[in-house]
Amino acid sequence: MSQIEQVKVWDILIRVFHWTLVTSFTVAYITEDDWLTLHSFAGYTIGSLILFRIIWGVIGTRYARFSHFVFSRKTTISYLKDIAAFNPKRYLGHNPAGGAMVIALLLSLIATVTTGLSVYGANEFSGPLVEFWAGSSSFTGSVLKELHEFFANFTLLLVIAHVAGVILASFQHGENLVLSMFTGKKDADH
Repeated sequence: MSQIEQVKVWDILIRVFHWTLVTSFTVAYITEDDWLTLHSFAGYTIGSLILFRIIWGVIGTRYARFSHFVFSRKTTISYLKDIAAFNPKRYLGHNPAGGAMVIALLLSLIATVTTGLSVYGANEFSGPLVEFWAGSSSFTGSVLKELHEFFANFTLLLVIAHVAGVILASFQHGENLVLSMFTGKKDADH
């Protein structure tokens, strides 16, 4: 029996980014109101990771670049229909649905971090946005906190959809996509 050739898809920076983001979001979500210092540290880590991912999405390796996995709306919708029909095309990198999810997660995380920094400035009188929010009313602080919680929960909803999509794609293509995010490799022919 011949061994299937493996192809390097996810570079080490993408894999470290992914699992550090998973850890940081989990810590930030769990520590919400109870451990502000740890929550803030996790939030700053997420913000730094997002900045890295945007840069790496422009200058990074082939499968990390946005140009490789951001597809048109028409292509993405067509791909979602193929998933529903259990006949999706296999991609070595992100498929159109996965690419759309990366963008949705990044945008939601940007909103979560931005509103978190705003809450930190308005309610705790600290952080890089403190000057912008200094003197805000308690109502403004409450609204910012509600927005922050909304985006955190929306991000969690996206994460759940992402995990479900990974499980479905793994099943439909007969491959372990979670393992590939650890090893960086996928089967060349499948």
